Amino acid sequence: MSESEKPLVHLVDDDEAIRHSASFMLRLAGYRVQTHKDGVAFLADLATLEQGAILLDVQMPHMNGLAVQKELNARGCEMPVVVLTGHGDVSVAVQAMKSGAVNFVEKPYEKQVLLDALSEAFSQLDSAARVALHKAEAEKRLAKLSPREMDVLRGLVDGLTNKAIANTLDISPRTVEIHRANLMEKLAVNSLSAALRIAFAAEVSSESD
Repeated sequence: MSESEKPLVHLVDDDEAIRHSASFMLRLAGYRVQTHKDGVAFLADLATLEQGAILLDVQMPHMNGLAVQKELNARGCEMPVVVLTGHGDVSVAVQAMKSGAVNFVEKPYEKQVLLDALSEAFSQLDSAARVALHKAEAEKRLAKLSPREMDVLRGLVDGLTNKAIANTLDISPRTVEIHRANLMEKLAVNSLSAALRIAFAAEVSSESD
């Protein structure tokens, strides 16, 4: 594969050290990388940028990742977005996926987790129709869940932790963990982001809606 044929990653992160280390790792993995020092600079160049996937840090000065994602949507940008969130920042990750992010990766990220997320993003870029989970299919999967498992899923859609879901439903955190494991098994997914995509495709409302 020639250099120009390699998939392009737009890395948007204000941390210079991360830009350097992530770029090096991604290039070794077979990607081309274009770095952007923050969201403002990235959006300023957007009209001239080559199509690719966007690796977007959430915590940035001037304009955070969620604000950048909102502006990308407003401009009709169809490049898939993978967001980098702080460890355990579930609510931000959920908000990003509600806004259309393909996936999220927690910092400090493991190399393979990041590469898998980008691979998924490029699959979407190659054929949005092929990977889109249609509403009917999503609803069919959700029909397998018990009422209590649906309650737990709605809590996850709302960005709640297991403990917060337990408090809301007046059950123990351990029971929430069991319901969460069961619903992931019934939905045939192995990550929170995959479960959320099914919920969003079926237009499952959060508890606060």
